[in-house]
Amino acid sequence: MIALINRRTSSILHSKHIISLKFITTYTSKDSSFTSITSQNEDSGLYGFKILKSSKGFRRFVDEAIERSGELVSYISESPSNVEIIRAMDEISDTVCSVVDSAELCRNTHPDREYVEEANKATMRIHEYLHFLNTNHCLYNAVLKAEQGSLDKKEAQRAAHSLRVDFEKGGIHLPADKLERVNQLNIEIAQICRQFNENIINDPGFVDIFPASCIPKRIQHLLRPIYSASKEKGFRITTDQGTLSSVLQWASDEEVRKQSYIRGNSAPRANLALLDKLITARHDLAQILDHKTYAEFAVHQNLSSSPEVVKSFLVEMAELVRPKADKEFSKIRNFKRERSNYKNGVLEPWDEAYFTGMMKSSAYNLDSSAISAYFPLSQCIEGLKMLVQSLFGATFYSVPLAPRESWHRDVLKMALHHPEEGDLGHIYLDLYSRKGKFPGCAHFAIKGARRISETEYQLPVVALVCNFKAPPGSSAARLDHWEVETLFHEFGHALHSLLSRTDYQHFSGTRVALDLAETPSHLFEYYAWDYRVLKTFAKHYSTGEVIPEKLVESMKGARKMFAATDLQRQVLYALIDQTLFGEQPSSSGDTMSVVADLKRQYTSWNHVEGTHWHTRFNHLLNYGAGYYSYLYAKCFAATIWEEVCMEDPLSLTAGSSIQTKFLQHGGAEDPSVLLKNLAGDQILRYHNKGGILPDLTSLCKEMEL
Repeated sequence: MIALINRRTSSILHSKHIISLKFITTYTSKDSSFTSITSQNEDSGLYGFKILKSSKGFRRFVDEAIERSGELVSYISESPSNVEIIRAMDEISDTVCSVVDSAELCRNTHPDREYVEEANKATMRIHEYLHFLNTNHCLYNAVLKAEQGSLDKKEAQRAAHSLRVDFEKGGIHLPADKLERVNQLNIEIAQICRQFNENIINDPGFVDIFPASCIPKRIQHLLRPIYSASKEKGFRITTDQGTLSSVLQWASDEEVRKQSYIRGNSAPRANLALLDKLITARHDLAQILDHKTYAEFAVHQNLSSSPEVVKSFLVEMAELVRPKADKEFSKIRNFKRERSNYKNGVLEPWDEAYFTGMMKSSAYNLDSSAISAYFPLSQCIEGLKMLVQSLFGATFYSVPLAPRESWHRDVLKMALHHPEEGDLGHIYLDLYSRKGKFPGCAHFAIKGARRISETEYQLPVVALVCNFKAPPGSSAARLDHWEVETLFHEFGHALHSLLSRTDYQHFSGTRVALDLAETPSHLFEYYAWDYRVLKTFAKHYSTGEVIPEKLVESMKGARKMFAATDLQRQVLYALIDQTLFGEQPSSSGDTMSVVADLKRQYTSWNHVEGTHWHTRFNHLLNYGAGYYSYLYAKCFAATIWEEVCMEDPLSLTAGSSIQTKFLQHGGAEDPSVLLKNLAGDQILRYHNKGGILPDLTSLCKEMEL
C-alpha cells in the first residue's frame, strides 16, 4: 500500500482523482458563493492539463509534480501548524496523484501508442519518487505531531489519522531493512498487476469456427471472417469477455459454445504464474506488517474489520441462497433435456447463458433487440441528465472540448451545474468500444474535490468509460438492458465523485472504506429498473414510443428467474478472493484447484478441468481480499432503496437525503454513521468479533429468499 496515494477504489478501475495547484487556474462562477478551481480550457492539453499538449508532456508533468512536492516537503520540515501540515500533505498527495491518475486513464483509453508509452514511463518514474515520499520520516513525524496535537475540524482530525495509518501500511514505522523490503514488494506488486492487465488485453484467446453457418447472424458482425484452405468461410471468435458473452448467449451449436467457453476461460495462461507471484508478494507484505494474511491486512480498516467477519457473512449468504439456486439449476437442466436430444444430458457451464436466455424469452416473450430499441445511447444519456435534475436540482450541459483536450473524437464533456451553487464538476464520456481500449466499463477519477481556501474550491473531474457497440448499419449504439444497468452503476460512482464536497482530496468521492464504496453504484442500478424512471427517457429509436410498462414488468420478471444463481456466483467470486489471499502462497495448480473446489462446494455447477477463468478476473488485483464489498454494497443499497427511494425515487427529498447524508461526505465521515444517518439503525448488524455486517432483510425480501 502506498501511503500518500492509498487507493480507495470502487470499480474495475478507479484512479485517485487529483490535480496539482501548479496546473490550475481560477474562475468565479456567477451563481456560486465561492471561487471554483478548474482546469485551463483554452489552449489546453489532455484532460484539460495545459502541460499535456503532446505525449512527451508526461515527462514535464512528472518533473513539475516532483518539484512542487519537494517544495511542500521542505515547508513541512519547518514545522508549520498542525492544520497546515495536513493541508500540505493533502496537496502532496494531490500533486503526485495527478500524474498517476492521468497516466492510468491514458494507458487504458488513448488510441495513440506513443501517448500510452509515455504514460507508462510517467507511472514508473512517479512510483520511484513515491519511494522517497513513503519513506520520509520527516513527513511521517509531522503527521504524528498533527494527529497528537490540536486540529480545529473533525475532518482534519480524521485526515491526520488516515494519513498516519496509510504511512504505516507502507511500513515507515519499521526498521530500515523491513521498510526497504516493503517498498520492494509494493513495486513488485504494482508491476505484477500492470502485466496481469496487459495480458488480459493482449491475449484474449480465440477459436476458429467452420462453417460460418454455425454462428448466428445476429453476432457475426462481432467476429472476423476467415477462410479455410478449401475456401470454406468461417469465423474467428476472439474470446474476450464481451464477445464470449455474446457467443455463449446466442450460439445454438453446443460445440461452438463449448470450444469458446474453454478457450475463453483458459487465457491468458501466463497470468497463472503472475497470480502466484502476486499471492506470494502480498502474503510477504502482510506478514512484515504484522498481519497473518493479506486478507487480514486488507480488511482490518474496513467495516468488516477481519477475514473472520467476512467469511461468516459470505457463508451466511451462501446458505441463504443455495436452496433457491439449486432449484434454478434443476429448472435449467430440465429445460435443456426437454429442448434437446440429450434426455440425460449434463448441464455444463457453457449452457447457462444460452438456456437461461431461452427460458426468459419463452416465459416472458422477450426479444433483446426489441428491448434495446428503447435504449438508444443518446436517450440513456438524457436519462442520466433527467435523474440529476429530479434528484438534486442540477443540470448537465455540454462543454466544448479544447484542442488536444480529448483523446478520441467520440469523447463528450459535460459540466454538472446547480442554479445556486454553480458548477459542481465535469465529466468526460468515452462510451464506444474501439480496438486497444480498456475492455470493460469503469469510472476513472481525474481530479478530486478539495477546499483550497475559504473562497477557492477545486472541482472534481471524472471520466466514465464504457464499450458500447453500434449495431450493423447504424452509427449509434442501442443498449441491451444489462448495459443500461451497467451505465447507471458507473454513473453512481461518478455522482459520488462529482457531488463530493470534502475539505481534503484524500477523502474525495469514492475514497471511502472499500466495503462501502460500491453502495452508490448499486443504489443507482435500481433506477435502471424502475418504470417511473424508465418512462422518462426510454423511447423507441425510430417511433419515439415510450417503453411499455408491460414490457418492463416482463423484463423484471425475467431478471428474477435466476437471481439466486447470479447472487450465488458473486458469493463464489468473493469466497475465491478471500481464500486466495487468506491462505499460504500456493502454486499455479493450487489456485486452479482452489477455484474448482470452492465451485463444487458452493454451487451445483461443474468445473471444467484445465480452465482458469480467474486469470482474467482483474478484481483480484484491484480488490484483493475485498471483492466481498460488492455484496456488502448490494445489501446496503437494498435497504437504502426501500427506506429512502422506493416510495418516490425521483423526489428532491430522496435526492437531498442521498446527497447531504451520504455522497457529499466522501470518506470524511465514519461509514457506519453515513449509513445510519441515511437509512436508520436497521441497515447494520454487529458481529461478536467487533466487525459490522449489512442487514440482509431488504435484500432477502427483494429476492424472495
